[in-house]
Amino acid sequence: MAPVTLYTAGTPNGFKASVTLEELGIEYDVHHIDLGKDEQKEEWYLKINPNGRIPAIVDHSNSDLAVFESGALMIYLAEKYGDGSLLPKEGNERYEVLEWLMFQMGGLGPMMGQANHFVHYAPETIPYGQKRYINESKRLLGVLELGLKDGREYLAGGRFTLADIANFCWAIFAFYPGIDLAEFPSVKAWAQRIYARPATRKGLNVPKEFPFADIMEDDAAMKAKIAENKAKISGLE
Repeated sequence: MAPVTLYTAGTPNGFKASVTLEELGIEYDVHHIDLGKDEQKEEWYLKINPNGRIPAIVDHSNSDLAVFESGALMIYLAEKYGDGSLLPKEGNERYEVLEWLMFQMGGLGPMMGQANHFVHYAPETIPYGQKRYINESKRLLGVLELGLKDGREYLAGGRFTLADIANFCWAIFAFYPGIDLAEFPSVKAWAQRIYARPATRKGLNVPKEFPFADIMEDDAAMKAKIAENKAKISGLE
């Protein structure tokens, strides 16, 4: 048995966990949670994560400690298994990483998640909901653009950290509610730089092969997917 078991599915929050594990070089087993069958609501899983969401981990090297919420488990893994590169152990850079991590958890993730819902999953077309959450997602991507201004390669401390993992795993899905990262050139370049990391790519293939590699690697395919998704949007100027 590996020291860590990851309970996950192929979503941005799930990728945050698997990319962190891969970047830290931690051996882990994967339990693919079937969201379509509501496996995350089953009693056995609620003992691991009472919120009934993915991801979660169980650390068998630490008395089978269960950690849920993607940001919390990222911090836990970086502190227990890391050398301080993904999350500095002290000093101002630590808090710079944490503020960008909280920015994703409280802003980019929830707002883009709502944009995705109103574009793809709402039982009826609600133009107000689509417009509100797409515009807010764009605003937050604009904040990332500011954070990467002046040629900065990464969000915090001048190096790749949890801040980049968390925001990257959501930013690469901007196409899903019809947003083109070309509107945010620094963000697009940063996302491509992170996508090129072997460990990150490996983490995106957990728990199964990453389904969007073709559009990540082909601008024409990406623009076609964005146009397809924009066709589902009403009332957005």
